[in-house]
Amino acid sequence: MQSNEPNNLENSKPRILTQKTSNQVRKLDLRWIIAISCLPLLGIATAFGIAPQTLTDNIPVETIVEDVVLPQLETLQSANANAGFFWVTETIRRDDTLASLIKRLNILNEDAIEFLRSNHNASSLASKLKPGQTVRAQTNEAGKLIALQYQFSSSHLLSVIYTDSGYVANTQEISFDKHTVLKSATIKNSLFAATDAAEIPDSVAMQLVDIFSTDIDFQTDLRKGDRLVVAYEAEYSEGLQVKAGQVLSAEFTNDGKTYSAFMFRDPSGHAAYYAADGKSMHKSFLRSPLEFSRISSGFSVDRLHPILQTMRAHKGVDYAAPIGTRVKASGDGTVEFVGIKGGYGNVVVLQHANKVSTIYGHLSRFASGIHPGKKVSQGDEIGFVGMTGLATGPHLHYEFLLNGEHRDPLKVALPTAEPVPANYKAAFLAQKAEYAAQLNLLGASNVASLIKPQSELQD
Repeated sequence: MQSNEPNNLENSKPRILTQKTSNQVRKLDLRWIIAISCLPLLGIATAFGIAPQTLTDNIPVETIVEDVVLPQLETLQSANANAGFFWVTETIRRDDTLASLIKRLNILNEDAIEFLRSNHNASSLASKLKPGQTVRAQTNEAGKLIALQYQFSSSHLLSVIYTDSGYVANTQEISFDKHTVLKSATIKNSLFAATDAAEIPDSVAMQLVDIFSTDIDFQTDLRKGDRLVVAYEAEYSEGLQVKAGQVLSAEFTNDGKTYSAFMFRDPSGHAAYYAADGKSMHKSFLRSPLEFSRISSGFSVDRLHPILQTMRAHKGVDYAAPIGTRVKASGDGTVEFVGIKGGYGNVVVLQHANKVSTIYGHLSRFASGIHPGKKVSQGDEIGFVGMTGLATGPHLHYEFLLNGEHRDPLKVALPTAEPVPANYKAAFLAQKAEYAAQLNLLGASNVASLIKPQSELQD
């Protein structure tokens, strides 16, 4: 029997060689692929390796020579003349003395301290230290006083200056720049919250209350969204407002209705406010003798008395307010009675023209100089809120009588003041047109405030 095994071995050799050759080719191809793929990396490595060693010998170098002009010695001395001087500003405290103030201002030289203590012209610094006012002092590094400024009143300034012959003090009147300030505000919570947000001074806000009080009850009539626009005088010193003056014109939109007021000063100097048609903005009586008070008890012909617990007519209006709140005369008149009267406690009775009288009860005390027969004008101080007599808390009891009969002070028709005199009507209308143009500036420019010199607004 013949075997086939040798033949099988021989036949299998080529196949084995062929398989080895194929594996070698694949290994060789893989090496080339790896080698080729590494070329970019070698290029990057070469780049990084070459860059730091780049030759710089061939870069051109050029030398430039320029003349520099040195400043003159005198110029340097002039520029540094005040380099060692310092301004210190201090606010006067309630417990301040001249000595404590001098110490905080860093004034150390004895001749300056003695001058401030003894000089007659500088005496306002020691005798008129007003808490909240500011004092400015310029000293050098050694604490030697060079200059001092103290505005001890709204219109006067104390100035102390060091000269070659010693210290000199003088008081001078401050010159102010007058501007007309235009501002607007929108009511969200209260009048004062709105004016505070618009940076309108309280003195201006109170003038607005006085001007519009006969048309708007600022206790109950204000609505969210009400808007006011006001133009007022102001005095400025070194760019800072130091005093707010009179309201020149104003508009107040309350619950959708707009009221306008324009100041007019007649040739005699008397100033008053009028509506656009020339009618007076003021009545002959104030609607309320108190500023911003809450009405606690209204007029009634049948009310349970809080103390007596009986039904009695309440023929007036009670204005709740803190003890000591100022009470004003609601109109021009003559003091008829001052003293204690039954349940009224301390009371003032005023007699007015046209058979009108007003009563002010439960006062804590009377204003100085109030006595029977004294003439008073609308707005004059006549007493202060209290709780004397039959009163459960501090308030003003106010009554209004016409021909001896009680009328509701909140509803009685009040006589109006005189309109613009006929012979001044043309001048008023010209002034009104100018003021109206000022108020329109805010609406036209869509801003909340404008400050301009009065001469600009009058052109």
